[in-house]
Amino acid sequence: MDLAGYYDAYWRQADDTFDHERLDLLAAHVHAGERVLEVDCGPGVLAAKMRDKGALVSATDLSIVAVERARAKGIDCAHVDIDSGEALPYAEGSLDVVVSNSAIEHRFFHERHLDECLRVLKPGGRFVVCLPNIAHLICRWWVLRGRFPYVADSPTDLMHLRFFTVAEARRLLDARGLRIEKVEGSASLWARDFYPAWWRKHRLRPLMTWLARVWPAMFGRDFVLVGVKQAAADSLEIP
Repeated sequence: MDLAGYYDAYWRQADDTFDHERLDLLAAHVHAGERVLEVDCGPGVLAAKMRDKGALVSATDLSIVAVERARAKGIDCAHVDIDSGEALPYAEGSLDVVVSNSAIEHRFFHERHLDECLRVLKPGGRFVVCLPNIAHLICRWWVLRGRFPYVADSPTDLMHLRFFTVAEARRLLDARGLRIEKVEGSASLWARDFYPAWWRKHRLRPLMTWLARVWPAMFGRDFVLVGVKQAAADSLEIP
């Protein structure tokens, strides 16, 4: 499948409507003066938020349409298709923060993406990754009833090629020498097809938002992991 062509077509018709609560959750892990890379940035909405905080932001995407839209926002953006074997155009260990926002689940070779993100991250740098949570309480209930429906804007969205839980994502980062510094979640209550109507009611929204933040493995539609890259010597186990 031509993923680049697919996402060119997708970004031609999609606007800049995003879950800003989730984007703000990610941007909170970026600070002024840091050299930040967002991999698979789409049209650059999150990249622009991080730049406006004073970070030195660059970005990549596999869609040339997305790259052009990010550049129109003033983002230094490169066209890179990691799935096809291309490397990120940055030196090893050259970046303070690498951000991946709900992107890796859309790729065939998610481990190659992780490896490239961490290659360009300096020791002591932070990897901030957001992924949809296939172990959300609603998804667990579906499977318990013998169902696995493909629901738009949910962890089972048809655009997702890979599925993750908090535990599995932690394992992937642990195996690559990252120390997990923070785990939090986003309820993403805008996802109307995923949540029952009562779940999204005004009086419940603060509670559901709080539950997703403190118990992302159960209540986060999306979860965020922040991992710190260890120096080679630090990652070695001492018998």
